[in-house]
Amino acid sequence: MSYSMYLREGEHVGLRPFRLADGPEFTARVHESRDLHRPWLSPPATIEEYEPYATRLIEGGSRAGFLVCERETGAIAGFVNINNIVHGSFECGALGYGAFAHAAGRGLLREALGLVLGYAFTPADEGGLGLHRLEANIQPGNAASLALVRGAGFRLEGFSPDFLFIDGAWRDHERWAITAGMPGPTTADRAG
Repeated sequence: MSYSMYLREGEHVGLRPFRLADGPEFTARVHESRDLHRPWLSPPATIEEYEPYATRLIEGGSRAGFLVCERETGAIAGFVNINNIVHGSFECGALGYGAFAHAAGRGLLREALGLVLGYAFTPADEGGLGLHRLEANIQPGNAASLALVRGAGFRLEGFSPDFLFIDGAWRDHERWAITAGMPGPTTADRAG
């Protein structure tokens, strides 16, 4: 993989935009990761589901999607999306993310989240998204996801009962957030 393919690059991962051509690899990884993802999330598992999902992320506007790729092989290790982006006086977005089973527990998503924070909080005139705040809504039983955001410096802001319809039921979520300039473990990562 050439460096120019990545929007941001860390020691082990690179971030790049979604492509329609990634559908076969992405959906194969989703199938391999069903047990890991349930009941926390349901990424698109077929090409018919993947294409409109990826198209919305590719076209941007109120969304930005990033494939997390292993630098050594270029293999897709996961994804981090910023959804519901609102500019103006809010400058906020909502995170959605997932590691695939072959990459889980290796710190790749942790590294990728730091890169995404850096990109999201970089001013738009410097090539970033220019956001001030990111939120992550997480089901209380999802220990891995809670550890990920806690380790990245997010703060717990509240609890939302019956917040999202996932895996056939309305699920409670904790609301975590981080703002540009917050001190924390990812301050250095967010700079670059």
